[in-house]
Amino acid sequence: MHDEAEVSERRSFLARLNAAALAVLALGGVAKGQSKSGGNPRWEPFRHEQDDWLELPGKHRIVFDTTNPESLGEALLFTNNFMRVNRTDYGLQNTDLAVVIVVRHRSAPFGFNDAMWAKYNAALAGHASYQDPKSKAVPTINVYNSGDYGELTPNRSTTLTGLAKQGVQFAVCANATRAVAGAIARSVSGNADTVFAELTSNLVTNGRMVPAGIVCVNRAQERGYSLVGA
Repeated sequence: MHDEAEVSERRSFLARLNAAALAVLALGGVAKGQSKSGGNPRWEPFRHEQDDWLELPGKHRIVFDTTNPESLGEALLFTNNFMRVNRTDYGLQNTDLAVVIVVRHRSAPFGFNDAMWAKYNAALAGHASYQDPKSKAVPTINVYNSGDYGELTPNRSTTLTGLAKQGVQFAVCANATRAVAGAIARSVSGNADTVFAELTSNLVTNGRMVPAGIVCVNRAQERGYSLVGA
């Protein structure tokens, strides 16, 4: 009787085990079927040709988003730190780093060179709500391309051109630029499209016009850039 009980118990155990295995297989089949028919495929960002310039060479990618003069100054300082520490502590070269600074909204006027600031300084400073930290007047130069301000500006003499020489790229917002061009055109009774073309032809070194700064921030992240909001 004892042996018959053991045999019966083993049979019962094996029956339960087989039932559990069949259930697992059945669930797997349902899940597999759902992934083919009713499940959502893994999302991948769509690529646009006008954003392909973001495919810069480098082992690390970072994008700074700036919307006002202060945040741009901080982005310049932080970018310099990023480049320097990667060289000194990681043994990397500037070419190992893909760095983009987006210049949009109230920081956009600093995407233009000194010639534009000398010619249109009132409109550029007005759009940026900015005054020269030394003279307290409307600046006649791009102060972020000058190393003469020291602690008066958040970049602490780190200039746009200096970073451009290290390979940093500047994405200037076309939307903001059109707003600036419109203000300039109204002040001089000129043509906004003509002024826009002039501004576009006078970007800072390594500057490029992008359709919208906010879109560039999005596209950079979709291409593997770490975002820093300065």
